[in-house]
This record gives sequence, C-alpha cells and structure tokens, in this order.
Amino acid sequence: MQEKTKCLALIGAGALLGSITATVAVLKLLPTREATVKRSNYANSNGKSVFSAPAAEGHASLKEETCKMDPVDLLKDDIVSEQLTRNIQFFGFDAQQKVTTSYVVVIGLGGVGSHAASMLLRSGVGRLLLVDFDQVSLSSLNRHAVATRKDVGTPKALCLKKHFSSIYPECHIDAKVLLYDASSEEEILSGDPDFVLDCIDNIDTKVALLAACVHRGLKVLSATGAGARADPTRIRVADLRESTNDPLSRSVRQRLRRDHGIEGGIPVVFSLEKPKAKLLPFKGPNGDEENPSDYQVVPGFRVRIIPVLGTIPAIFGQIMASYVLTKLAEFQVQMEPIVNFDMDHYRVLHQRLIEHEELNYGTSIQVQVDVEEVMYVVKELWHGRSARDETRKEVGRGMWRSVNELMLVRWDKSKPASASNLILLKFTEADEHESTTLEDIKENEPEFFTRVTSRLKRAELDYYEQIM
Repeated sequence: MQEKTKCLALIGAGALLGSITATVAVLKLLPTREATVKRSNYANSNGKSVFSAPAAEGHASLKEETCKMDPVDLLKDDIVSEQLTRNIQFFGFDAQQKVTTSYVVVIGLGGVGSHAASMLLRSGVGRLLLVDFDQVSLSSLNRHAVATRKDVGTPKALCLKKHFSSIYPECHIDAKVLLYDASSEEEILSGDPDFVLDCIDNIDTKVALLAACVHRGLKVLSATGAGARADPTRIRVADLRESTNDPLSRSVRQRLRRDHGIEGGIPVVFSLEKPKAKLLPFKGPNGDEENPSDYQVVPGFRVRIIPVLGTIPAIFGQIMASYVLTKLAEFQVQMEPIVNFDMDHYRVLHQRLIEHEELNYGTSIQVQVDVEEVMYVVKELWHGRSARDETRKEVGRGMWRSVNELMLVRWDKSKPASASNLILLKFTEADEHESTTLEDIKENEPEFFTRVTSRLKRAELDYYEQIM
C-alpha cells in the first residue's frame, strides 16, 4: 500500500513539474518577444537605431504590435499556443485554428454578455466586436465578468476591451458604445461575422436584431431571461419555439412571427424554471412610484428592473460561449433535448415495438432494447419526433399528444431491433418504410439516408463506449 502511495505521489509530482517547466519555459520567451518588438520599433527613417523609452501602461507598444498578428499565424506563436494549449488538446490543432481565425459579435455586455465574451476571448477567438450603449454601475458588479469599482461609470464595451487586452492581447477587439437599432445595424452586423450573440434584455431591440440576423443569413444565438431564477440545472439550449416558462422568449417569439414572419430556427439559451420574481415597481428620485416611460433612454426601452442572482446570467453566458466555440470548431455536441414524455410514454412505445415485431417477424425475440434504452433512442436520437420531421413544430402539450401517432421500427430490417437500428416514425411513415429497402432510400433520398445513418452511428458509438 505504501509503495502504491509513493508511486501515485511521484506521478502527480511529475505531472506538476512538467506543467511548471512548460510554463517557466514559455515565460522566459516573454522578454525575448518583447525585446524583438522593441528592436523593430527602434529604427528611424534613416535605418539607424535610436533609443525609445519603454511604453507605459503594461507596454502598450508590445500590445499594439502583437495585436497586428494575422489570426492565421496566432497558434504558431509560442506564448499563444501555450496559453491555448488546453483548448488545442481538447479540439485538436486544426479545429482550434478555426476558432482562432473566427469573428464573433457580442451585443449586450451585462451579466450574460460579459461572461460569454470573456470565455470566447480566453478560448482564443481571434476577433471580437463588443457592443453596448450602457455604462458599468455599482449594482451590475454582482454579475459582471470583469468590472471593478474603478470601472463604475465606464461604458461596458470599453471596460471589457481594457481588461481583455491584458488577458489575450493578440485578439483583435473592437468596442462600440452603441445602441443596436436600424441606424446602427450595418455598422454592427457588416463584416460577415461567424456568429452573433444576442445578450440584449430589451424586447424591441432583441426582436430587431434577431430578425436582421435571419434576413442576413447570419448565425445567431440568443439569451432569454436569466433574471429571477436560481436553478442552474434547468438551463437548456433549444430552438426558440421550444422555450417555455420564459415571458421574454414568449414575447420575442410572438413578435418575430407577427412582425417578421419568422417561426423559429433560432437557437436560444433559456431556463425551464419559472421566474421567482417579477419586474419591480419603478420609483423616481423622490422615492415615489412613477411612470417608467418617463425615464426611458429611448422609446420602448425597459427601465424597471428584475431581481438577479448573479450566478445564473454568468452560467447563461458560459453556455453561450461553449455553444459557439463548439460550432466554430465543428465539434459535435448533442444538447439535452426538450422532450416532455414521461416513462409511461416510453413504455407505450416499447410495447408498440414488441407488437410490431411480432406482427411483421412472427416473434419479438430480436427486440434488444428495454424501456430505458427506448427513452435514449426517442429522446437523444430523435428528440421525440419522427426521423422524417426535422421542423420541430410540436412543443409542450403538442409534443405530449404526438406520441399517439409515433412508433419505433428497424432501420435495417436484416438486423435486430437494437438502439443503433431503430428509428422513430409516424404510423403511416412506418408502413411505407417497411415496404421499401435501404438501397431505394439511399438512391432516392440520399440526404435522409445520410442523416439517419449518421445518427444511428452515434448510437452505436455511445453503446460501444458504455461496455468498454
């Protein structure tokens, strides 16, 4: 036992020393790179070396020089590659390169947006546009990612840029103290960003931004209400049509449909938790309750506040950053689906599968799934919808009723009814599927064939990893 303990201690010490050694080696490069940059700034117009005093405020000249680096070359830099080494280990070099050369716009830099922007920066996004018209206040310090008391009164966009320059100076950061509206749309959304993060908490502005992103064909991720909530386990990412228990997303959904003809297709971060509080009454300078519209910065902008536990908007922002980073890196992540079936529904689907097998094959002996595995297939693989229906129209009670017309059938009739060979179809679709062959589907519906086989391959890998 003592020998085992000594061995583990030595392994741990070796790993620690290795990490320290790597860090020390890279730190030694810092003055070297700084000296190189300075030397390049010492030559005058005649090509002669001249003395230049060190830049103030954290060597500003070094920051300016490093910020001129081409994003394509960032990972070739020893300092940058060591700073992002954990990301490179996670995504792989080529995938991290996609992150490092990407351009992301973050609009709204409060509790949600500041944390999202911070992790995008720390994860190596090469170019960021930070947009917010508001200033840091004392009351925002309970949830802002980087602001301090010294930053109170500073525009949030400039506050983030200042702090970010000391975290990852190689990032190209543009900060705009702007309110998003029709007049600023082109200035903010031009430049072909790889992703836009909507972290705005005002309905009019949020709806206008989301509509503009859809019409421009830009990828956008929207944050809904993070205030008045306390349970981080209920936060989800799903299509706007699937968000529930959130007054903000409900209003946005209705306005997008009514004013812009947009039914969905926008991913959102939202909480399944019902808000624990409502907007507080607005009190003017004299302490009396007054009309909030008299104090609006612009018409339609929310003035009343909602109580906020700072951890929840921070988690919203972290989730947004994770979502965007995995998309930029093309790293496959399956978000927790919003499926409102209970165990009785899964038992019904399991029983239908058995009955279908007995009717079509004379026995159910090749059914290799139990109720829990049926839940995995229905929830994780097909998100509670027909494999042929990717529109996700049914949510809430509509999804609960949809189970009445769904059943599981084999994809490949020559193989057993296992978790990696079952698809969810409507009754009529199941009949059609049983009367055709995979060869016909592959020839006539190549996109459907590829999508299903890819999904079933994931199930095969999931179950293979579980038994290894």
